[in-house]
Amino acid sequence: MMRSLTWGILAYLMILAAPCFTFAQGKSAKPDLPKGWHLLDKEKDGVYGISVDRAYDFVKSKNLKSKTVLVAVIDSGVDTLQEDLKGILWTNPKEIPGNGIDDDHNGYVDDIHGWNFIGGKDGQNVKDDSQEEGRVYYEFKDKFDNKNVNPATLSPEDRDNYDMWVKAKKKIMGDGTESGVDLIMLKRVVAACVKSDSILQKAMGKAEYTGNDLDTFQTVTPESKTAKSVLLYLFKENHIMDMTNTTFLSDFKEQADREEKKIEIKETAPKEYRKDIVKDDESDINDKYYGNNDVMAGDPMHGTHVAGIIGAERDNGKGMNGIADNVRIMMIRAVPNGDEHDKDIALAIRYAVDNGAKVINMSFGKNLSPEKKWVDEAVKYAESKNVLLIHAAGNDAADVDTVGNFPNPVFKGTKERASNWITVGASSDPLAETEFKSYTASFSNYGKNEVDVFAPGTRIYSTLPGGNKYGNLDGTSMAAPVVTGVAAFIMEYYPNLTAEQVKYCIEKSAVRPDAKIKKPGSENETVNLSDISKSGGIINAYGAIKLAASLSSNEKQKDQLPKSTLENSKN
Repeated sequence: MMRSLTWGILAYLMILAAPCFTFAQGKSAKPDLPKGWHLLDKEKDGVYGISVDRAYDFVKSKNLKSKTVLVAVIDSGVDTLQEDLKGILWTNPKEIPGNGIDDDHNGYVDDIHGWNFIGGKDGQNVKDDSQEEGRVYYEFKDKFDNKNVNPATLSPEDRDNYDMWVKAKKKIMGDGTESGVDLIMLKRVVAACVKSDSILQKAMGKAEYTGNDLDTFQTVTPESKTAKSVLLYLFKENHIMDMTNTTFLSDFKEQADREEKKIEIKETAPKEYRKDIVKDDESDINDKYYGNNDVMAGDPMHGTHVAGIIGAERDNGKGMNGIADNVRIMMIRAVPNGDEHDKDIALAIRYAVDNGAKVINMSFGKNLSPEKKWVDEAVKYAESKNVLLIHAAGNDAADVDTVGNFPNPVFKGTKERASNWITVGASSDPLAETEFKSYTASFSNYGKNEVDVFAPGTRIYSTLPGGNKYGNLDGTSMAAPVVTGVAAFIMEYYPNLTAEQVKYCIEKSAVRPDAKIKKPGSENETVNLSDISKSGGIINAYGAIKLAASLSSNEKQKDQLPKSTLENSKN
């Protein structure tokens, strides 16, 4: 659920219509956010980070020793060789690597660092997949399309399916007001970027470079000067100067591919990507022993970045610092380039719980959930085992009180909510050199009832695939692991607290901005953060750990109360 790159139509036209145009460089009215700003402190550093150093100073002052916490990351995969991550990856102590035997008898062979639920037993892996609305639309099209359906006469199950199908149809076909993406122009821009990259690789004498490398590169020929202008504009416009050209182009091509699929889906049913590879019975939640142990499959950029935010090794002189200093990351691959399947998510949650995870990060989401009951049952299972679930709110600048964002903590058909769930919106810093200039990220979903708390989610610097690569990414996908890292940190030092108490500490200690904020998706509408989230605040590790200390002390006092010596009376 990483934020989509902002390829504005103006950028397209500037690239295509003015190939000799050079962009102004080095001019900035205000300083940009520093690397790792999300860890910093408002009073000390001047940016609205989460005060991690103050939190560590607090636990040191208490002479506390940490206890290792297992964190599950349900995502796209992880680079198991990343220098800042390989030392903190979970290694299944009951499994012998590479022997092809299910040593721990959990049904998953050689699950050393986790499991891949979107892989085949033959070693193939799902990378791309369709959107859920396309799958739902074509599944029920023959039953409901061009039929005089009276919802009042339908059975409860058919009514649910009909309502879901109507939403899917609207999402696919639109309501006639959308302008859409000029796919021909988009493809021309992709081609222009690929050509420019080829020119720059030769001119710079290397196959891989970052936006920062490109910024300082002195062009010699008119051809390389034009190529630099094309790519540097997009690097700067999207605040991804630390990203490599290979990652950038991969992301851009994937976004163009998604746009093409949106057009194709109006006429053609989506390809069954998962079915052809995984080969399970997707209609049967009890058919669960499928997949493979390749947690690095496909493109693990998203999961690698998320894992680093949570727990990249601290103070090792490499790359960056994660938030929690004594965690092990269990990677569960269940999120393709497209929408995840409910069965995979439900089983991923259960796998994490069964193998000892205490907190689960879920930086993904979609508009519809046809098998929500399976996910709900897995959430209840995690709740019964005292496991905290943390989910990204989404990046559509939408009110998730009124639009779908799945999975969510509300159990289907009831008003009951999971007590072990935190939904996270993305915050920013108003001093950053961006157009939005707000404590909120312009793209973040929000909701007074459904978004619990906000956390930094713009230009978050973390680990990337490639062994020693790092860079900035945006999204509520980045905000959620900030909260996960703080939750794991609390659990390390106060392991007696329940998941619900950790949730309480994070939300109750959230810092409310001292000014109104811009409502995401709006031009100038300002509101209080409490108008668009439950807590009305941005998480703060220092405040959360202090509250955890207070709660933990109260719990210990309860345990130490003398037992009554009075005998029970029959009266």
